[in-house]
Amino acid sequence: MISVRPKLAELVYQLYGRSLHPELFDIQQSRTVERGDYKATVQITTAGHVVTWQHRGLTLTEVAAGAHHPLPQRRRLMSYRVKGERTDRIEIRPGLTYEMSFSLEPADHEKFAAYQRELTLAGTRQGMLQRFQPSGRFETGALSYVNIESRDKMLCVQAFHTFPDDSAVLKIQSWYRLGG
Repeated sequence: MISVRPKLAELVYQLYGRSLHPELFDIQQSRTVERGDYKATVQITTAGHVVTWQHRGLTLTEVAAGAHHPLPQRRRLMSYRVKGERTDRIEIRPGLTYEMSFSLEPADHEKFAAYQRELTLAGTRQGMLQRFQPSGRFETGALSYVNIESRDKMLCVQAFHTFPDDSAVLKIQSWYRLGG
């Protein structure tokens, strides 16, 4: 299957207080982490990524996907169009917080090529790296790189998604925190 990234202008970032069906996404890679009292599945998709975090019967699902993607509205806790910078925090229940920040960074050709090289190098050392087919306008295809840091009471997911057609990099960082 050829995997081409959707247009940057179509991207949304959403958080749900529920799981979402995996068949809603074109999953390229998946990794599961179990630590302390939580379990997290991190998936790279053609549009971005999905993180499903579970703790004692509670499920949170973070999605970076195309706006046209058929995602439900039920139990959606956050929804933002991806542009500029955004930071948000929500206390899901006492002792459990979710924080996120994203920034969309335009880059000239030279800086964009440097980002692509750095992410490729990082992907050879740790994390998850997915290369996508070129769209035809440029020789280079998009990349998605996701790094996961887990502690007993905290999960941090750092995701970088490149968009060669728009010469931009989307940087997303999210934290799932338990306890005080």
